[in-house]
Amino acid sequence: MSNAITLARPYARAAFAAAQDAQRVPQWSAALGFAAQVAADPRAQALLGSPKLDARGKVELLALPDGNDAQFAAFLDLLAANGRLGLLPEIAGLFEQQRAEAEKIVKARVTSAVPLDAAEVERLKASLAARFGREVELTTAVDEALIGGAVIDAGDVVIDGSLRSKLARLESALAH
Repeated sequence: MSNAITLARPYARAAFAAAQDAQRVPQWSAALGFAAQVAADPRAQALLGSPKLDARGKVELLALPDGNDAQFAAFLDLLAANGRLGLLPEIAGLFEQQRAEAEKIVKARVTSAVPLDAAEVERLKASLAARFGREVELTTAVDEALIGGAVIDAGDVVIDGSLRSKLARLESALAH
């Protein structure tokens, strides 16, 4: 996986730079998201790896149904020529990271032991926005194994306030 990320990074940087230069970042984001979703499908992977399908056919498989701009099509052609179409999921993920950074957005995921209500989500977003000094896009998930509390994952920052984690630290402290 880390090898795929390493290989995808220069393509993601180039894609983001091209999208910014053309002032089409949202359009490239949508096109890359679609292409990545198609490339991740096992049936499409079989086609993309097949020598029976030429590069043009592979690019057409990954293009949005309503068409892409010429520059995005050229990007897909470059990936096909270099045998890198399989990296599209990683390229799209890295592209979105660069987009969030450029737009000053922090993407965070909150995993809690019980579902959070809308007011709690808004308070949490406000608190994280104050901490990071950026707009926060928050997704939520439920994991009953946490017992209580929550774990917040915001890129490089992980805040573990789960009861399971606190019990594990207490157990470790008592064992010594």
